[in-house]
Amino acid sequence: MKKLFSIAICLAMLLSVLTLASCTKKTYKIAVVTDVGTLNDKGFNQGTWEGAEKYGKDHNISYKYYQPGNGSDATDNDRIAAMQAAITNGAEIIVAPGFLQATAMRTVATANPGVKFIFVDGWSLTDKADENGADVGEPLKNVTAIVYKEEESGYLAGYAAVMEGFTKLGYTGGGGGANPACNRFGFGFVQGADAAAKEKGVNITVKYSYKYGTNFNASSELQTQISGWYGSGTEVVFSCGGSMFQSVKSAAAEHDGAKIIGVDNDQSVESDRVITSAVKGLSTSVQIVLNQFYSGKWDSELAAKTQKLGAAEDSTGLPTDTWSMKNFTIEQYKALFEKIKKGEIVPNSETPENANNADWLNKAGFTNTTVEFE
Repeated sequence: MKKLFSIAICLAMLLSVLTLASCTKKTYKIAVVTDVGTLNDKGFNQGTWEGAEKYGKDHNISYKYYQPGNGSDATDNDRIAAMQAAITNGAEIIVAPGFLQATAMRTVATANPGVKFIFVDGWSLTDKADENGADVGEPLKNVTAIVYKEEESGYLAGYAAVMEGFTKLGYTGGGGGANPACNRFGFGFVQGADAAAKEKGVNITVKYSYKYGTNFNASSELQTQISGWYGSGTEVVFSCGGSMFQSVKSAAAEHDGAKIIGVDNDQSVESDRVITSAVKGLSTSVQIVLNQFYSGKWDSELAAKTQKLGAAEDSTGLPTDTWSMKNFTIEQYKALFEKIKKGEIVPNSETPENANNADWLNKAGFTNTTVEFE
């Protein structure tokens, strides 16, 4: 009898320990589900993560990132699994950058109306999509979106490059011509370069390509392409696509004087070849929206809405803390930025869904620029 009593006590103690362990399981309230590429891509994923991380630290709220399985070949099911893992771990709000997140977010948000979602570089979703992926049905009130006027940052970068003295430029974009943000960056870049060329009375060329970097990854093929550009006289290349920067950096290292323009974040810390970066306020904007949520303003300010941020909100531009250009000064840049901020200059943001062709660029009406599409 005593033996049975002892066993019962042991079982009770074990159950108590297991119950306590389950009750004290670590939860993470803020989740980031990354886009294709790596977390530390020095660009889109990293900027989004840094915003969530800083807000969590500053406000003592737990946070965690999730990278979908299969890396750059991640499918919608991989993204769904990552979002569901976040919810299992206690996420009350999920931040997901990149337009490829749409199907997964729609699926998970519809099934989990109590969890909130921030769609960075996305749009306010509905609960259904047609066979082409277009939104139909009812708006998802637990989803909010942030988009940026990337054409503004692209314009400023292109203008700066030409005013600095470069006349042979290049642009390599991620997403295969189907990524709206990259397309706006690239189109703005050529517009700004053309405006500066017209102002200076010079003619310029811009090599333009979506050939490599569909998944925003570095590759030997991209490095070879960009090295060829530098070898044939291209002076500066706008690297627009996450880890693609590593390939452009390696290509630049093969050629004396070859320069780079970074994207999303200030990438001058990655290479002394970077003359500037076309940035957008990823970290800041994520913190702003998280603060709106935690301040109880979801229903009034965020539910089923899209915030489009640009120079007027100080969410696009070029970094000035690491300014290295000599001929185009910070003062000149600030004057140009103010014109965009006030709406005196409005770069065109209209790009085709499939920008991986030369036709639309040839019809853009550039006066002093020859676009060489690859």
